[in-house]
Amino acid sequence: MIFALIAVPVLGLFFGVHRYVWCRLVRDTTAPGSRTRRAGTAAAFVLPLLSLGALLSGRAGVPFVLQQVLAWPGYLWLALLLYLVLALLAGEVVRAVGLRLLRGRETPATTPSAALPVPSPSPSPSPETPSGPRAPTPSSAPTLLPPRTPALPPLPTPPRRLFLSRAVAAGASLAATAAVGYGTATTFRGPSVKRVTVPLAKLPRAAHGFRIAVVSDIHLGPILGRAHTRRVVETVNRTSPDLIAVVGDLVDGSVADLGPAAEPLRELRARHGAFFVTGNHEYYSGAAQWVDHVRELGVHPLENARTALPGFDLAGVNDLAGATEHAGPDYELALGDRDPARAVVLMAHQPVTIHDTVRYGVDLQLSGHTHGGQMWPFTYVAEATNPTVAGLERYGDTQLYVTRGAGAWGPPVRLGAPPDVTVIELASLRA
Repeated sequence: MIFALIAVPVLGLFFGVHRYVWCRLVRDTTAPGSRTRRAGTAAAFVLPLLSLGALLSGRAGVPFVLQQVLAWPGYLWLALLLYLVLALLAGEVVRAVGLRLLRGRETPATTPSAALPVPSPSPSPSPETPSGPRAPTPSSAPTLLPPRTPALPPLPTPPRRLFLSRAVAAGASLAATAAVGYGTATTFRGPSVKRVTVPLAKLPRAAHGFRIAVVSDIHLGPILGRAHTRRVVETVNRTSPDLIAVVGDLVDGSVADLGPAAEPLRELRARHGAFFVTGNHEYYSGAAQWVDHVRELGVHPLENARTALPGFDLAGVNDLAGATEHAGPDYELALGDRDPARAVVLMAHQPVTIHDTVRYGVDLQLSGHTHGGQMWPFTYVAEATNPTVAGLERYGDTQLYVTRGAGAWGPPVRLGAPPDVTVIELASLRA
């Protein structure tokens, strides 16, 4: 019942948006019955079905090859749809101004002629006339009916209005295509490197300058595969970090489908190794299998656990989504018996856990999950639903750093939130 209450309005909005786009791009710009209109109408039916297929195929367990076939057109269309709608809504202003100007210039269409009036009967001659027999009385004279006006075909769209509709549609299509093209190129170019210095009061002088490469949200799946993993690994290794922290959402699929795509993780290199915590998408993809698999690749999972490093402790907690499998975050297990005199860095996928982190006296939390919003204007949604959407912020005595992530979920498009790998350099106040 609850699912239906949510799904019905969402699907209604989804198909309503498609109808709006069809009206502005197809109905208003093409002639009825033309090949262009038929093709546009067919696309208006097929594209939303492809998008729904891309969104649901993974959860439905369809073969991975079919997921890949659906993912490319389905997800790219969702991104294009977003920017088409935004551009067309902006174009409504142009349309309104243009139509107002055209009203004063267009000649009103000629209205059909009114029905011919019924002719009045001519005066009847006197019943007594010397010229002949008695003429018929007016009541017996034939009645003249008005002629029927033939139905007129619908008037064609005035050329100036058609030109305005086509100009708005073309401008919106060009702007949306350019935005999606740029965002796709940004994703496949790979993450850039950010460098941030974080001072920790408890960090000893010997650990000053310790570098942690933070990478999150790689999102291997039907679109981002082995080549994407290799780009990320090469970017991380070029920074020559002391430690690598993979903070969740590595995959969107099973080990059977994505194991080969994750294989380049075996090449990660850092003096103190690479560590991993689960994100919410691992629990949609078989978290237990992935924890075992990343261990086989040489990456150390931290499942509500802690390990000692030179100068500080590194801890990790499971993602909140693990609670559905009785494997959620356990701060007591990860941090309860630690030495409070030592600095501690915590890996936790979602930044919303920061308030629990503060209660346990953590010095620095490393998170991802937000993608920085991934595609504008979703950046505003991410800001409204997360304490920190990207970058470094302080909460009491705890600092939180959120990376924008190295991949993309759904559409392989990053616009206004480019992907990154962040090198955190720890600084000792005693140095």
